[in-house]
Amino acid sequence: MKMQLAEIAAAVDAQNDLGDWASVTVTSVHFDSRQLTAGALFVPLPGEHDGHEFIAGARAHGAVASLWAVSRAAEAPADFPVLLVDDPLTAMQALAKHWLSKINPQVVAITGSNGKTTTKDMTASVLGTEFNVVKTYANYNNEVGVPFTVLSMDANTEVLVVEMGMDRFGQLDFLSKLVQPDVAVITMIGEAHIEFFGTRDKIADAKLEITHGLKDDGRFVFNGDEPLLTDRAENVPNEHVTFGQQSSNHLYPTSIEQDNEFHQTTFKVNAWPDETFKIPLLGDYNVNNALAALTVGQLFHIRTANLVKGLAEVNLTSNRTEWLTGLAGEAILSDIYNANPTAMKDVLTMFGDTPAAGRHVAVLGDMLELGDNADELHASVAEALDPTKIQILYLIGPHMKALADTVADRYTPDQLHYYENDQKAQLTTDLMADLTESDEVMLKASHGEHLETVLNALQNGVTQA
Repeated sequence: MKMQLAEIAAAVDAQNDLGDWASVTVTSVHFDSRQLTAGALFVPLPGEHDGHEFIAGARAHGAVASLWAVSRAAEAPADFPVLLVDDPLTAMQALAKHWLSKINPQVVAITGSNGKTTTKDMTASVLGTEFNVVKTYANYNNEVGVPFTVLSMDANTEVLVVEMGMDRFGQLDFLSKLVQPDVAVITMIGEAHIEFFGTRDKIADAKLEITHGLKDDGRFVFNGDEPLLTDRAENVPNEHVTFGQQSSNHLYPTSIEQDNEFHQTTFKVNAWPDETFKIPLLGDYNVNNALAALTVGQLFHIRTANLVKGLAEVNLTSNRTEWLTGLAGEAILSDIYNANPTAMKDVLTMFGDTPAAGRHVAVLGDMLELGDNADELHASVAEALDPTKIQILYLIGPHMKALADTVADRYTPDQLHYYENDQKAQLTTDLMADLTESDEVMLKASHGEHLETVLNALQNGVTQA
């Protein structure tokens, strides 16, 4: 981006006169004083420490101006341009809306209980074969991350692919109305955040909020295998386009073949019967994510050869069914960013089917925000555990105790290892001593369980609690 402070001040309704600073040029926006670059506008946000306290660091890293809460006007630096606003986050969102209207790209918004990040990556890759595309970085998918993504666009951006997360009613309503998508995508409905919603029905209600800002001529793309979506879609006036495994969908696979050796999947689709698509991932659920991306690509009239190319060459966000190699030579399937019961079962099923010269070892941590039925939902993961396919289990967390108890009759004490949350270092030590180069190990848990410390130890030999 590139804007003078005077334009930014008008967009955010700044309450102070900039004087000679009005012509200062801003080339980026960031809320982390450690990560901004020269020419940035700093956005001080509340957190463990108030962002206003980091203005010195922001200036040292090249910030040329800052938003500033009017309630802290007395603390504002006198020798540095600040824009006084009621709330820096609200001002950042207003600035994002202004920048979006200036650039006017087509917008694809993606949400779902599972698969939204992978679908975002695949969609951006497919569209990127013919358009200048900007996509959500990592998982910057909330009230801070979405405007940050918008403000990261260059002036030549043609398509913006935005991932949207939610953990409460109203969140997707706000985000959708902020970006006003041309295409809204829902990958599926699972149990993520069920603690806050109570039922999958209510999760579906909240997910449908992504259509609230959909342009009048926008299209609604969703998983047509999910009754919770098909029923609610009847109340969305926009054009509907569906994908899924069933032949009743607009796009569905006519064949799927897993290449376990190279960790990839090939499949054919009804719309292109003579074409073979390939993705660098395993699992039918990832075929669904690819179908969502193909659906969007079809809406954008992407040529068939580029649809194939975009999926085959997708640049995937890390720690989502990512294959790595450990110090002992073991293959590691890292899926540690997030977890819910549906996703965990899907990944375990896929993992158990991959060939290994040695053993399949699963390291599973608690799935958070599952509410009063958390133990029952953790125990349900037993459906995907077969000792002939996944021979060793390392489980950690109070809710994983329910799973340990459920599978105790099919796994011997030598196969089943359970740890409390404060025993992560012991789990890591035991796991590292157990693994051989012929083994495959899978790690999955909610991000709040921080299995990245275990992954770091397996890759770099650093053990920590």
